[in-house]
Amino acid sequence: MAKKSRTKSRTTAGAAPAEGAVGPRQPCPCGSGKRYKACHGAPGGAVAAYVARPFEGLPSECDIVAMRELVPAATAPLTLKDDPERTVLLASLLPMAAPAMARESGQTWLGLQVQHAFGDPSRDLAAALQAALAADEPGIVSMVEPPVEGPRLQDLVTGDKLDVTVHEGFEFWIADLEDTTGMEAALEQANGAATPTARLTGVEAAYWTNVGTKEHLRWVMPEPEDELLTALARLHVAGRDVLVPDSRFVGMFRAHGLLAPVWDLPLGTGAEALEEPADRFAQDLAEALADTSDLTSEERSARSGLAGRQVTIR
Repeated sequence: MAKKSRTKSRTTAGAAPAEGAVGPRQPCPCGSGKRYKACHGAPGGAVAAYVARPFEGLPSECDIVAMRELVPAATAPLTLKDDPERTVLLASLLPMAAPAMARESGQTWLGLQVQHAFGDPSRDLAAALQAALAADEPGIVSMVEPPVEGPRLQDLVTGDKLDVTVHEGFEFWIADLEDTTGMEAALEQANGAATPTARLTGVEAAYWTNVGTKEHLRWVMPEPEDELLTALARLHVAGRDVLVPDSRFVGMFRAHGLLAPVWDLPLGTGAEALEEPADRFAQDLAEALADTSDLTSEERSARSGLAGRQVTIR
């Protein structure tokens, strides 16, 4: 007996799919990484569309992006608009990758390195923060479903600049606890995965790290991508993008709407040796950003090469 056709109509009889329609198994155009049928194509759809630059307008936006994507262990206090005396700690990573925690000490902790793929990390963070603030008992706040429409983190916090502290490990997880029984294994595992990292003091959101085989400087910058690429191309052609001898500008990360240029550094460089060169580079970059002249053919070629050396994280 002949097999039945495995091809089935996916549209209502007599109806044709709209031109440009997204198929149910195709990636959702919101950028969540899910299939359309499991995201905006699901019954009720997703809560909100993908936000390309979710942390824009927050204090120290570039540091927040770095803490979320590049820095293993760092913290920064947040100031709430409605309750400035309340202790809220923003952390790169919390125990068990928790979105937020209500601590026994009365503090509220908010974790950045949680990948919900709900479309707008700022809204997700705000929802986790509100849940932790409203918790009746200490514990972890989990989020398995997209949050309902509500405020974004920009609506809840205030301030011009964050006071970022980079930690050698995750001992801050237990700093406010009297009884740390049972946490030793998790702490040891987390510390073992943390690469040595330091934040430069003279410029914003520039982080040195040692990954064992080499050192890097990763510097999150706030300028629009097109303008920044043009300025970096000018500096590259002029030979002004070398920070220290034998260092090399190798490309950029793109994360949450911002670019993070990356330099390879020889082993033994350290963070302190980068302070003066980074300050000088920041001044050169400002000069290149202000240059509105047409690019030379060599600069255009360099710009094209830089554009091809970008890795999108988020």
